[in-house]
This record gives sequence, structure tokens and C-alpha cells, in this order.
Amino acid sequence: MARNTVKQDEDLKRRSNFEIIKRLLTYLKEYKMKVLVVILLMIYVMACNILNPYLLKIAIDDYIGAKNINGLMKIGVFMTLLNLLAMFASRKRIRLMSSVTNNILLKIRQELYSHIQKLSFSFFDSRPAGKILARVIGDVNSLQDLFTNSVTSFIPELLTLICVAVVMFSMNFKLAIAAISILPLLAASMFTIEVVSRRRWQAYRQKRSNTNAYTHEDFSGIKVIQSFTAEKRTSKSFLKLVKEMMDAFVSAVRLNDLFWPIVEISSGIGTIIVFWYSVKLYGAGRVTVGTIVAFIGYIGMFWRPIFNISNFYNTLITNFAAAERIFEILDIPPDIVSIHDAVKMPRIKGSVEFKNVTFGYEDGTVVLDNVNFKVKPGETIALVGPTGAGKTTIVNLISRFYDAQKGEVLIDGKNVKDVEIESLRSQMGIMLQDTFLFSTTIMENIRYGKLDATDEEVIAAAKAVNAHEFIMKLENGYNTVVNERGSRLSVGQRQLISFARALLANPRILILDEATSNIDTFTERLVQKGIKKLLFGRTSFVIAHRLSTIRDADRIMVIDGGRIVEEGTHEELINLRGAYYNLYMSQYKFLNEGA
Repeated sequence: MARNTVKQDEDLKRRSNFEIIKRLLTYLKEYKMKVLVVILLMIYVMACNILNPYLLKIAIDDYIGAKNINGLMKIGVFMTLLNLLAMFASRKRIRLMSSVTNNILLKIRQELYSHIQKLSFSFFDSRPAGKILARVIGDVNSLQDLFTNSVTSFIPELLTLICVAVVMFSMNFKLAIAAISILPLLAASMFTIEVVSRRRWQAYRQKRSNTNAYTHEDFSGIKVIQSFTAEKRTSKSFLKLVKEMMDAFVSAVRLNDLFWPIVEISSGIGTIIVFWYSVKLYGAGRVTVGTIVAFIGYIGMFWRPIFNISNFYNTLITNFAAAERIFEILDIPPDIVSIHDAVKMPRIKGSVEFKNVTFGYEDGTVVLDNVNFKVKPGETIALVGPTGAGKTTIVNLISRFYDAQKGEVLIDGKNVKDVEIESLRSQMGIMLQDTFLFSTTIMENIRYGKLDATDEEVIAAAKAVNAHEFIMKLENGYNTVVNERGSRLSVGQRQLISFARALLANPRILILDEATSNIDTFTERLVQKGIKKLLFGRTSFVIAHRLSTIRDADRIMVIDGGRIVEEGTHEELINLRGAYYNLYMSQYKFLNEGA
């Protein structure tokens, strides 16, 4: 799969408005009782607002004209109590709906985050991390107004619009027709804007994603940038991306801003038509003053929900692009999943077997070709060979980060495809060349291998791999906080902490993938002692280009061209004078020439 770069717009699948709305509304099901309470509160507020002009009509026509002060006082008190309760109901429903919205956003973000963690390596290889972060953070946040407005704005405003229209038609049919005569033109204008506006908001979110990805990549590689004094060049690239994002935003907003003038102009024209026609009807004696005053009040109430619905529609269009980007990731199926009837992997004893295993990537490249071997529990197997020969692929298949296209990978006689992934990987320890440490204390970094480990267990693991001595020399010992990726520590120190973490986890199968390639000779001696502690009593696979680190392995497998071309102990392979012998001699010849 081709990688989407930080400066390349993402290709998204277009979804229908109905599909997006239907899917978003499913998140409200869990909170249907709270939403129902919110709707009931809004109906009460809406009823009060609708009733106010009618009560005003009664006060003018029945009480003021008749000089009925007592009746006027009663209706005044009634309206005051009615509106005070409406104020309380309005505050309550806003707080309740805000709580529902925040919980929904939390659920969507957690669902998205959990789903991304299950996706295969190819997903992360095909796009920058910054673009993934943009969806988890920015795009999810963009849905807040949409969920809030869908219940607190759209539903009550639609009900208000219907109720006001019913009241207006019941009061005077001709005036009501005059009031809504401009609506068809308004609807046509808004639909036309929506078609273009959505495309522009999609473009803006793509440009924002590019900027986010570039910023993340730039800061992650800040050492390289500063080493090559590339600050000015990266600043120019950043400025260009920001300008593209700004231009896309302005383009989208400029079109969106047409919503309000169109609604306001339509409202003004509609009101002028009602005023003009009501004057004619009053002159003909066909309406009372109270009816005209009430109708003018209702005209305002009729256009206010139209304005708010337009606002919601505008929010909908603005955030459809965010919803599309979220659903696009949620709809990517994980390549590696536990089968329906997968069994829990029992405690691993350590036997590993490859039966006629063939594996290749999507582009058709064959990495492993009919590989067969058996490993006994507790054996240490070294995998050597040229870059791209298939060494890392073998250990990835054991951990089931990929599935073989042909053949079987068996652990303790069980096909790894038939067991639960978590129960399999939880019994494995994988250490890579690039050791990752978290931005926390050394104690917590080691404890990551066993979250419920005591301080004594952590210290014992560090002592076992010869990490205790250098840790105690640090400013705060085990409570020393390391930076992200452990940049305050040397490569060897980070590796020793990683070994302590792995030892604490007590994996049944251990995989070391070039774990000692960047370590100096002095530190390597400490690391080798740590490795011996790690390897003892567990099945281990060690990938190493530095052949001096694997001389004591029980078996060495030479991988070349996707096949095992040689297999045996160090002495056996040296005496064989084949591929391993050539690798070993060429490496030491290079070192001697350098000396």
C-alpha cells in the first residue's frame, strides 16, 4: 500500500448525508431516557414560547379593552410563573444534554482509539502518525456541536416551527400563506450552498490533517533538523501548509456565511409581506388589532426556528467531513483477528514449529518460501542473514502480527490462528533495536512489563540484567523521570531498562530483534550478561547482525531468499564453511582491517 505523505491529501470515500446521520444517531440510543427528558423539557419551553403571544392577544382583546384590571393581573401572574418554570427547564435541559454529548464524544474517541490499536502494521505504515492523531482528537471534537444541536436545536425548533405554523393557519389562513410564501426560494438556495460547502469543508480538514502530520513529524525529528540546520526550510514548508489550510478554511467559511444573509433577507421579505397584507385585511375589517399583534409575534417565532434550523444545517455540513473521516477508519477491518471459536492459549511450554510456511506482502513480494523447522522448549534460536531475507517476518508470524498465506505456525502444537490473540501475545516478550521508553520514571518504565509488580520485584529485575548500578547513579535513582523515548539515557542504558522490563514480564517466548546492534563494546558485556538471564528457561529467537552475540545459541539458522539455507551450532556451521562461515569471516575481516 502506498504511503500517504504529510503533504498529500487523503483519499476519502464519499458517504450519503442519510448514512452519516443514521450512524451518528445510533450513539444516542444508550442515552435515550436522558434525551427523552431533554425533549420533554424543550417541549415545555416551546409550549410556553408559543403560548405567550396568544396570552398577549387575550390580554389586549379581552381585558385591556374591557378595562378588566383583575383579569389582567391574573393573566400577568400566570405568564410570569409559566416563564420562570420555562427558564429553569431550559437551564436543566442544557446541562443534561451537555453531559450526554460529552459522554458520546468520550465513547466515540475511545471506540476509535481501541479500533486503531487493533489495526495491522500496514495501516500505520500507510499514513503519518500525525494524521491519525488529527482524527482521534480534532475530528472527534468537531462532533460536539453536532450532537448538542441535533437534540437541543433541531428537534425543538422543528416542533416549534410546526406548532407555530398550525397556530398561524388556525388564526388566519391567508396571512399564514403570505408568511411562508418565501420558503421555497430559501430551501432551493440552501440546498445549492450545501453541495459546494461540503466539498470545501472536506478540503479544509484534509489540509488541517496535513499540517498536523507535518508538525508531528517535524518535532519527532527535531534532532535531525537541527543537526543539518534545516530550520528555515522546514519553517517554509510549515508556512506553506498553514497557508493552504487557511485558504481552505476561508473558502469554506466564505460560502457558509451566505447562509445567514439568505435567511435574514428571506425573513425580512416574509415579514414585509405579512405587514402589507395585514394592513389590507385590517382596513377591510377582517382582523382585530390583537390578532395582528399576536400574528406579528408569531412571525418572529416562525422565522427564529428557521434561522436556528439553518444554523444546525450549517453545523451539519461543516462537520460531515469530520464524521466521514472517523467512520472511514472505524470501517477498516483489522487484518489479524481472533476467530469466532478461538480458544485461550494455555501456559506456553515453548515448542515452536513452522510447517510449509509461505508468506508474501500485498505487492506480491514473497518473503518466506516453504519454510520448515522445529524448536524445542527452552531452546535459543539465532536467525542470521542479509537484510530482507525474512528473519523479522519469521518472528512476526510467531507473534501473529501477520498470518501465513500457506502452511501452519504451531506453538505447543496449536495453530496460532486458532487461539485468542491476547492470550498468545501476553506470553511473549518482544524487544526491538529501537527501545521505546515512556515519559515517566524508570521504575514505572520497568513496571510496564508487569503492572502489578512491587518495587522490590522491579529492582530485582534490574539487578538481574545489570541495570541497577547505573540507575542508582542517576539523580533520583529509580524515580528519575526520563524523556519520551528515553533521550536522556544512552542507547545501552535504554536497552538494559528494556531487558529488565522483559524479565519482569517473564515471557514464555522471547524475541530479540537486533536488540544489541547499537551498543558499545563495554555495555555489550553487561547486556550479554543480562541476555543470559533473559534467555534462561524460555524459548528464544535472537536476530542479530553482530555474530559475536549469538555464538552461544543452541541453533543458528541462516536465512537467505526466504529459505533456511543452513542450520546448526556455531562450531558446526564454521566447520561447514558455507554461508554462515562466509558471513562470520567477512565480519571479522572487516573489523581487523579497521583495526
